[in-house]
Amino acid sequence: MTSVGLVDSSSGFPETSTSGATDRLTDDISEMSIRDKEVEAVVVSGNSMDIGHTIVTTVGGRNGQPKQTISYIAERAVGRGSFGVVFQAKCLETGERVAVKKVLQDARYKNRELQTMQVLDHPNVACLKHYFCSTTAKEELYLNLVLEYVPETVHRVIRHYNKMSQRMPLIYVKLYMYQICRALAYIHNCVGVCHRDIKPQNILVKGEPNISYICSRYYRAPELIFGATEYTTAIDVWSAGCVLAELLLGQPVFPGDSGVDQLVEIIKFPPFLLAHAGDLLYFIQVLGTPTREEIKHMNPNYTEFKFPQIKAHPWHKIFHKRMPSEAVDLVSRLLQYSPHLRCSALEVLIHPFFDELRDPNARLPNGRTLPPLFNFKPRELKGASMEFLVKLVPQHAKKQCAFLGL
Repeated sequence: MTSVGLVDSSSGFPETSTSGATDRLTDDISEMSIRDKEVEAVVVSGNSMDIGHTIVTTVGGRNGQPKQTISYIAERAVGRGSFGVVFQAKCLETGERVAVKKVLQDARYKNRELQTMQVLDHPNVACLKHYFCSTTAKEELYLNLVLEYVPETVHRVIRHYNKMSQRMPLIYVKLYMYQICRALAYIHNCVGVCHRDIKPQNILVKGEPNISYICSRYYRAPELIFGATEYTTAIDVWSAGCVLAELLLGQPVFPGDSGVDQLVEIIKFPPFLLAHAGDLLYFIQVLGTPTREEIKHMNPNYTEFKFPQIKAHPWHKIFHKRMPSEAVDLVSRLLQYSPHLRCSALEVLIHPFFDELRDPNARLPNGRTLPPLFNFKPRELKGASMEFLVKLVPQHAKKQCAFLGL
């Protein structure tokens, strides 16, 4: 019920940071054994993966393994975008429901999303089952990624509580956020990629109620708005901070208001910022005007522009009075203008906000035990100090991480 997983960026693939992660992606992929799931595809009915049509693929057949036939029928489209279409589909042989992401493929290039997803193996990252290619009557080539199907998202859960005029129980906020950051730590440190599209509808939840979509502009890091081409995994940490604030507030923390459009008209923004001027002013209304030094850390090319001097709005005034100070503190540490001042995703896991999750007696509101949170693999904690590990893994969970020697 409270297990959370990241789905890959709906804009295409978890793209690499331009500040070194591209090289790391190549190195790490060469070190890890890519699962051999190349398949042939034969269209049985219709012109590829479209609603109501059936497609048959074969898997296996290499290294002496027998070939296996798998048939999928596309039941409905659950997501559309510039990247392609995501279908809910059913495997006719087993009855299992899956998500099939259909992306137009250029045969001249390798698909980086596929390359990356083949090496992902983590309990909080959506699992790639296999993939196949299909063609249309126009001879267009499509790549179809078959993923585990999880129907609910964090955004839908937020909407569910808002409809009931209730605040999300804090234990759920902690669970969702902890698992989000654990997944990010894995893709940042073990695989070497940025997700670049962290938002509530890309965070899957097993077993919560149903609802819809929200614009990703609310979760975009300020250095991207400043036109930075050299950015780091800190862009995902900013987005995660926006998600945490939204879980606590029940609405986006940077939604803007009608006054912003008027300010955009008054302030003479340079051309490079004009397209995102409204987004930038949303940040300023909460965080205040960035200092010259903060602008330099976001993009050193643009330190001369004069912004209106607006004081920061204290975080404790943004949240209701009974909000735990640990929650407010964590939000303030994630939503920093300067990327290097934000916590890393791994560092977030030892923040006091999550201490309740380390309590062996902690339970969900319905009395059930918490999902597995400390089943770390050696790669996840590579290079972590002993002091850090002692804070991360509680006494009752040390057997799950025997390799640490705690």
